[in-house]
Amino acid sequence: MMDSLLRRIRPEQFREVILALVTLGVLLFFASQIPDYFNGRSVNRLTMGMAIPLTVAVGQVLVVLTRNIDLSVSSIVGLAAYATGTLLARNNDLNPFLAILFAIALGLILGALNGLLVAYGNVPSIIATLGTLALYRVALVEFSGAKTVTTSELPAWLDDVPGANVFSAGAYDLRVMFAAALVVVILGQLVLRYLPFGRRLYAIGSNPDAARFAGLPVRRDVLLAFTLCGGLSGLAGFMFLVRFGNITVTAAQGLELQVVAAVVVGGVSILGGSGSMIGALLGVLLIEVLQTSLLRWQGMSEFVKDAILGLLILIAVTADAVILGRLREMWVRVRRRDQEAARAAAGEGAIGG
Repeated sequence: MMDSLLRRIRPEQFREVILALVTLGVLLFFASQIPDYFNGRSVNRLTMGMAIPLTVAVGQVLVVLTRNIDLSVSSIVGLAAYATGTLLARNNDLNPFLAILFAIALGLILGALNGLLVAYGNVPSIIATLGTLALYRVALVEFSGAKTVTTSELPAWLDDVPGANVFSAGAYDLRVMFAAALVVVILGQLVLRYLPFGRRLYAIGSNPDAARFAGLPVRRDVLLAFTLCGGLSGLAGFMFLVRFGNITVTAAQGLELQVVAAVVVGGVSILGGSGSMIGALLGVLLIEVLQTSLLRWQGMSEFVKDAILGLLILIAVTADAVILGRLREMWVRVRRRDQEAARAAAGEGAIGG
């Protein structure tokens, strides 16, 4: 039975299947505890809450696949949100698409700085991005002068975006922001599956030295991964501005923990070389379900929320090291037996011929 499954499903895909089942079980548990759990308002709130971390998680996946990590994403989101809000407050007639491009461009620049430090400065990513996490936040504090961007200063069209729908089915809506995040996930998965850049990210994370020996542009691809992560964080900054309107110097603080937890829980190995955007989507969904449901059920505090995220990271890393390690060994044995059987059959056929 297990051999048959391993022939059809790679070990990494087991994590996604198990995560989907766990998420379903969590949903059913809270549905039994919270009255009218699946009403339209609750589902819409859940999907809106997923949009920002999901967009950032796609960029984080690109970085983690290369055996790196970007801890500065929350500061990039906050800085992009505040800078874009200030720009719109001073230019109410600015084209919305230009505002989005501004947020993305700012994120690309900040992400590229991270990539230069890691890829060409040879600074360990956790050190480099921990430093820029603080530096970008300080830049936000200095730039803002401790002032708040308020909804009253922003153009009227921003108020309409959070409630805008792609389509509605009764009380359930597919909001524009969540739809945009899903498009980012789909594009990210297509990049990983079909583009040479995506395949190189897996190769770099699996064995950086072998990737260099094979002539792959390791530094350039690591730089590009960090740059794209920054750009998606900039886009998430625009989403943050749209959703909350009032932006302070603490905007998006702590988001990096939620994103890292979602990516790791979603099956993207912190050691690089394995994972998918679909797994990150499931990770974001599970964490958002836990956070929103516990808040409704028990009135969860911020301390409990952070403790849950930390616990999920520990469980995911342990599972990856122990359970998936065993599954990978079994998968290799099954594949080797199949190859030996195929060679034996081919040899018998040649003798018979």
